[in-house]
Amino acid sequence: MAMENAERSPTFYRFDSMEQLRVWRDMDDQDEEPIVIYHSHTATEAYPSRTDISLASEPGAHYVLASTRDPERIEFRSYRIVDAVVTEEPVEIV
Repeated sequence: MAMENAERSPTFYRFDSMEQLRVWRDMDDQDEEPIVIYHSHTATEAYPSRTDISLASEPGAHYVLASTRDPERIEFRSYRIVDAVVTEEPVEIV
């Protein structure tokens, strides 16, 4: 489920709390949970920022980041973030 960037900024994102509540309730009603939470970094590497880490609240989710800082080479990486500990996971694009 796509969500809007409430900051409307190319360098910072934040979920709108009401939209996030609606999406999480919809998932709960369908007995679903977030599997992948993703966003892009336009000026930095595809690694969770301090803000990303502090906002990571789904220990079972895969946090996927795509960096578009280099138009010749898009970085695409996945992490688990549990209790502010970031662990990179292998990604295979098929």
